[in-house]
Amino acid sequence: MNTKRVFRFLIVAGWMSLPVLSVRSADVVLRRTVLAPGLDEPIAMEVAPDGSVVLAEHHGALKLWKPVDGSLRSAGALTVFTGPEDGILGLALDPQYSRNGWIYLYHSTPGVLENRVSRFTLHDGVLDATSQKILLRVPTLIPKPNHSGGCLGFDGVGNLYVSTGDYTYAGQSDGFAPIDRRPGHEMNDSERTAANTLDFRGKILRIHPEPDGTYSIPPDNLFPKGTPKALPELYVMGCRNPFRFTLDPKTGFLYWGDVGPDALGPNPARGPAGFDEFNMARKAGNFGWPYFSADNRAYVAWDFQAKTNGAAFDPAHPANDSPNNTGLRDLPPAQPAFLWYPPGPSSRWPEVGSGARSAMAGPVYHFDAALKSDRKLPRELDGSVILFEWERGWIKAAWLDESGSLKRLDSIRTAEQTKFKRPICAKLGPDGALYVIEWGSNWSGNRDAALVRLEGQGGTGDGR
Repeated sequence: MNTKRVFRFLIVAGWMSLPVLSVRSADVVLRRTVLAPGLDEPIAMEVAPDGSVVLAEHHGALKLWKPVDGSLRSAGALTVFTGPEDGILGLALDPQYSRNGWIYLYHSTPGVLENRVSRFTLHDGVLDATSQKILLRVPTLIPKPNHSGGCLGFDGVGNLYVSTGDYTYAGQSDGFAPIDRRPGHEMNDSERTAANTLDFRGKILRIHPEPDGTYSIPPDNLFPKGTPKALPELYVMGCRNPFRFTLDPKTGFLYWGDVGPDALGPNPARGPAGFDEFNMARKAGNFGWPYFSADNRAYVAWDFQAKTNGAAFDPAHPANDSPNNTGLRDLPPAQPAFLWYPPGPSSRWPEVGSGARSAMAGPVYHFDAALKSDRKLPRELDGSVILFEWERGWIKAAWLDESGSLKRLDSIRTAEQTKFKRPICAKLGPDGALYVIEWGSNWSGNRDAALVRLEGQGGTGDGR
């Protein structure tokens, strides 16, 4: 397919003819320091209070980077199944990590069709494999994983958030909503997972880990404990593949990127073009997939057998009538994204570029004038959420207004580069710098994967 020709046709046909509503933007220039080159599919990390980095590689290795001497050493390994989207996917440090050495991993296990949230202990920087406590088990997909999600993160009161993909085949719906209700096509129906209130998949879960390796349910999740046909662990539902999220330590707000479907343009009989999304949740909610996308653009009920369309879904009153649904029929109202973009150029936000997409969310930055660090990010980034794109290789800072609408989008770059090598994880360190895993230039087999640090120009506030 001639992609450029398709994009040109979409623009001429008016399928991308929204008025230009680009927000004010600028460039923020940071220093880039390579801390650990030569990594093998690095995928997740956390920066400890002492500045060390606990890092996981997709195939099961755990490594520890020490700031004192810049050394990187093995911390152990898990045996994992590494299918197309499984392996080690997420990592979080316990809020009391400095005292108890507990780490949490989202990982697969060979021969078992599930991904697990497990707690382990690091003793003197070495993984104790016998310390495993399994908190959650999320069913995977036969015969291969698809849309696994897998991010982990703690909020300020010790609740653990877990993102899961919808585990639905992406290639059988022409790039539109996978809502195939025919018998034998269950794996092409995201209503059985993302829109199912009795399923962990296609969600962001919120639990409170307990010292004995179990968990309790925090208040104010999407459904109170005891609600019939609804899991109390659900915080956000209606996600496709929320691969990376972040929590604002000041507000508790949750931000995430959701990787979207592939339709190049809208079809009146099917629904909108494929969009990747960036979302924010100030409280528990439903974010619409597979019935809605972007700013609640509705898909159309499609009969996969007869090849005919029905009515568009209603974002105010979504209902799951699939025979594959085991949960509630009537769902909470759908919430819109604050930023969305298609495969082609975005007339609303041209800054995001065009091409393949993988939206991911990094940390929220709060400038600390009292922090004595010549590496901390500049004052100009104060209050921004760091967004990044695995496919397009950019990192940007976004500010939202009081209503939750995007008001500003700045590009982060270095003096040497405007494009990063597939950023896949971004975290703030205690020094106020941004630590980033670059997966590398290609899908696999990279020689340029690395842990890098993005630093301010002296920590006094001017990053431009």
